[in-house]
Amino acid sequence: MNQAAPQSTRAAVLIPFAIVTLIWGSTWLVIKDQLGIVPASWSVTYRFLVAGLTMLAFAAYRRERLTLDARGWGFAAALAAFQFCLNFNFVYRAEGYVTSGLVAVIFALMIVPNALLGRLFLGQRLGRQLIVGSLVAIAGVGLLFLHEARADAGAVRTTLIGIGFTLAAIMSASSANIMQGTQAAKRYPMATMLGMSMLIGAAFDAVIAWTLTGPPVIEMRLGYLAGVLYLGVFASAIAFTLYFGVIRVIGPAKAAYSGVLTPVIAMLLSTIFEGYRWSLLAASGAVLAGIGLVIALRARRPNR
Repeated sequence: MNQAAPQSTRAAVLIPFAIVTLIWGSTWLVIKDQLGIVPASWSVTYRFLVAGLTMLAFAAYRRERLTLDARGWGFAAALAAFQFCLNFNFVYRAEGYVTSGLVAVIFALMIVPNALLGRLFLGQRLGRQLIVGSLVAIAGVGLLFLHEARADAGAVRTTLIGIGFTLAAIMSASSANIMQGTQAAKRYPMATMLGMSMLIGAAFDAVIAWTLTGPPVIEMRLGYLAGVLYLGVFASAIAFTLYFGVIRVIGPAKAAYSGVLTPVIAMLLSTIFEGYRWSLLAASGAVLAGIGLVIALRARRPNR
């Protein structure tokens, strides 16, 4: 069977892939700092309010159409619910129960539902090399998980709650990833669709926040405000634009490998800013995750 050359090894994919990985690898520390005075759902609301406005300003700058048809509004609302509401509400709550490193490690397992849902809904075939790369990466993530689990001395119940929230976030994010691989997503300008989805998501988040915790709360600390701007502009507006663009080229299964390297980046930053100490177990996991990533990204997609 003839095989097409892998687009995932091209600079047009690898560069945004690397940028997204670096940005999202840093977000776990920033999110941790967002927790405390401001309820998690309000922090998520502010993040996507900033992100949505940024995206629409970018769309206006590019002179993209700023309106959607009825189907487009439905797509934007569904994307908002899965990606910018449920996903992040679950993530922020997870970090209230377990370490940010453990959340990042578990989130790397999104490669599994992305690959399976991509096969089920998008008809994307799973080549042998992609499967092998996934298994090697999962083994690496497993070692990282084991290291973080040993380092987290919290109660078992607390840890399980945090893991449960993270798994719920993974399924929500994976559903949104699959949506970006559909033809429906490609009918609309990326900046406009993301901007509208983020603002709708912020509205959903605000409803949840007000229902669960009451009126808006804001912390006027410089670090908190800078964190909201960073998460809104860089980790959301810029990163999601690049990430969803990669999904449309190489599919959700391969794109999810940014999540395999994200915990490694998170741990490197934690080494610098939090005094994180590497063990042989963690280092071995990081190496395996990297090897699996290379194997999977070099996989060629069989022609249908």
